[in-house]
Amino acid sequence: MTAEKIPPRGHDKNAPQPAWIEHLRGRYTTEREVDAILTRRLGRRAGPGYAPQSLATLRAGVEALLRDELDEPFTVLDTRWLTGGASKVQMAFTLDWVEPGVGRTRTPMVLRMEPAESIVETSRLREFQLIRAMRGVVPVPPAYWVDADGSHLPYPALIYGFVPGATKPSTATSGVSGLGINFGPALRGPLASQFVEHLAAVHTFDFSGAQLSAFDVPQVGTQSVEWGLNWWARVWEEDCGEEVPLMNLAAHWMRQNMPPADRICVIHGDYRAGNYLFTEADARITALLDWELGRLGDRHQDLAYLATPVFGHLAEDGVTFLASGLLPPDELYEAYEKASGLTVDPRRLHFYKIYNAFFLAALTLGTGYRIARGGKTHQDVLVAWLIGIGSLLLDEIRVLLEKGF
Repeated sequence: MTAEKIPPRGHDKNAPQPAWIEHLRGRYTTEREVDAILTRRLGRRAGPGYAPQSLATLRAGVEALLRDELDEPFTVLDTRWLTGGASKVQMAFTLDWVEPGVGRTRTPMVLRMEPAESIVETSRLREFQLIRAMRGVVPVPPAYWVDADGSHLPYPALIYGFVPGATKPSTATSGVSGLGINFGPALRGPLASQFVEHLAAVHTFDFSGAQLSAFDVPQVGTQSVEWGLNWWARVWEEDCGEEVPLMNLAAHWMRQNMPPADRICVIHGDYRAGNYLFTEADARITALLDWELGRLGDRHQDLAYLATPVFGHLAEDGVTFLASGLLPPDELYEAYEKASGLTVDPRRLHFYKIYNAFFLAALTLGTGYRIARGGKTHQDVLVAWLIGIGSLLLDEIRVLLEKGF
């Protein structure tokens, strides 16, 4: 470790000092917006924990935001909490407004806002821009407005349209945050074909003309890998409560084996069961959700992620693993190659399996522990439960490292 990389002595992760924050920023070079949101998080970590926000407070914040955005009179109606998800505060409401090109109408909407600290700290501006870019490419909610800095609301937030649908069948059970959803034999086929087609559309989308100012565009090669690895290695160093040698080994292995991307495309970052809505009657996917981890990089990140063991389950035969509860991974990859015209490289797929397990372990064992300990989230019980998945992720990392390429 060079002199400039030696961290300041005696740093307190629960009350980070400027010297330590600057050390992390210098050591882990990543995208500008990612650096900004991680730096902002550390800067407010010593502040108060999560305090429940009332619907009245959120409604007032929405009204303040809309007064800056709209010229015509409006009314916010029927505010109510939305459940689901492990990271963001969500409020549903109806907006009576003059919609451009439509006229006076009432539109169901959703406010999506951060807590004091989230199990995954991300940028509402990036999420907003990516949803807007994907409109007309794949089914996404209409994205209306963003309060990127929390100027009007207690924390940064965005507002998008409410889309009908559910994340799982009405008779199905699943783990928290959509883990292990069983769609059943009748729904798997129709959902799987759409799941693959939409991912292919995301990866083949020409983003060159999209308004993605909050994203840095990596060069073809290893730059996107390094940015991503630095993101999660920084999160792990910021949040972990104890050293886990396997995490250090995995980070070192990945730095020694970064595969160059053959093309740069939009990556969803959290593409799996539980992160899309569908209507059960016709098995139609109505919206792809949770774009907060989206970035520009290698398609294999998404392809490896959708087959992560904790997101799937065994079929009725008790033997066949169904990636994201839909199809065996090989069948999904074969369908993807046909739909996208892109190849699936087993070596890059293996690398990103390790990468994804590493970042999920950093979130569960590192950030989950840190924000639950500090009382920073509205989902403290759920976050504490997710910490238990960490041992499964570490074992997955161990198996993948032993397998090598």
